[in-house]
Amino acid sequence: MKMEHRLAEAPIGVITVQDGTVRAWNDSAADVLTADAPAGDPITDVFPRSVERSLPQALEGSVSDVAFEEYYPELDRWLSVSVVPGEDATTLYVTDVTEKRTNEQTIERLRAESERAEMVDTLIADVLEGLVGATSQDAIIETIREQLGTSDQYRFAWTGEYAVDGDELVISGVAGERGELFPAVREAVESGRATPERRAVERQRPTLVQSLSENTSVPRAVRAAGFADGVQSVFALPLVYGSSVYGVVGVYAGTEAAFSDHVQSSFETLGELAGYAINATQNRKLLFADTVTEVTFGLTENSPLVRVSDTCDAELALDGTVTPSDTGLTCFLSVSGADPDDVRKTFEALPSARDGRMIRQSDADHGRIQVTLGETAPLVAAVDRGATVRTAVFDGDDSRLTVELSPDANVRRLANVLGEDGPAPVLARQDTTRSPTTTRELRNDLYERLTDRQATVLRTAYLADYFTSPRGSTAEEVATSLGITGSTLLHHLRASQRKLLNAFYDEHDNSSG
Repeated sequence: MKMEHRLAEAPIGVITVQDGTVRAWNDSAADVLTADAPAGDPITDVFPRSVERSLPQALEGSVSDVAFEEYYPELDRWLSVSVVPGEDATTLYVTDVTEKRTNEQTIERLRAESERAEMVDTLIADVLEGLVGATSQDAIIETIREQLGTSDQYRFAWTGEYAVDGDELVISGVAGERGELFPAVREAVESGRATPERRAVERQRPTLVQSLSENTSVPRAVRAAGFADGVQSVFALPLVYGSSVYGVVGVYAGTEAAFSDHVQSSFETLGELAGYAINATQNRKLLFADTVTEVTFGLTENSPLVRVSDTCDAELALDGTVTPSDTGLTCFLSVSGADPDDVRKTFEALPSARDGRMIRQSDADHGRIQVTLGETAPLVAAVDRGATVRTAVFDGDDSRLTVELSPDANVRRLANVLGEDGPAPVLARQDTTRSPTTTRELRNDLYERLTDRQATVLRTAYLADYFTSPRGSTAEEVATSLGITGSTLLHHLRASQRKLLNAFYDEHDNSSG
């Protein structure tokens, strides 16, 4: 059977079928179906199969006039097929609509992602609102777990923290539908296997697992339980502040698309804010505690301060620290036994130190310098974990750091951070009861009057000997170290001094009145 010229030259595929056999087939049909002209072959043998098998059903018995769009795995294409019966033959019109369907699916996916992101943003906003009233690490972590685990977006969420005086990750709670999966996760965590949450804690960054049942990095029992429960993706979020990891949240979802780039970014922000909130509660607890734990650690050459002390044969005493606006810790050090400028230059040669500056040189072997340490330095890690540095002396093998911690602080974990091949030795440890004093109460009151920026500027200027005579640092030098202009520095100093004077004279007038 010869096909009419207009059909043979048509821009869409045209196939003529008679009694179930192909009689004619134009070039466009050959292009769409990627096959040579199969005249004389059964249409069911030469036309690719779809899952729905709509074409064979349309051609069975009395041929029906029907049109449909289906996906054909053999071609990896979506085809639009129209079946038009005639007196002697049936004509099939075939068009490749893959691009159209792909565009439609992309639009639908983006719409769904947008709706999901909006719901997740609302959910996270509710979580953050709950953090405002939380006064402890347990309360903060519980708020996150309950809000995420009981939402419609996820199957369940569990939280883990470090064991007291240990490095073991322990589960602190779970919220949502546990199914078979959570018991499998719990068993994997308790046996120390590599779950997504453990990797997130070790790397200190979020871990995403999609196609949970097929991901070989996940323990086999967890994969099997995930398949049984229909859970397809996991997002493990560490709760981080600086170099400190306070815990982890594992969030489990029923779809692979649950954690888009936008959702991941929102979760990362949640993790950072939660870490900041936990750190703030610990600092607040230490600031107002009547009982504190004072611990003295021995330090080794994994500390850049110890290495520089050993290299220069100098004793370095920590006079004070300031947290810069970016990362790390700015240290003010008194130098004895070596040229302070040589010590400064030795620091600047280290990858873990920056912004070294000479503040004053009393003589050839004594002076004060300023240097900022990176967040991987043990001293920085101790401060990030809520420790208050009381004294620190770096003198080769006789280097030691004394800190104050809240009574429930994890001393062993801090020792592991400060040590090199093992925990740093604890040279002394005692619980001390601090009696409330007028001095401490006044200091706390003064800090509450200052903004964070004013407190940082004032402390930096003080430690940089800006207020001594002669000055150890100019206004420009202090401003540069803070990354601000000289006029901004003076503005903050004047505002701070005015608040301190107001507090002093208000206190003085009240006490003398």
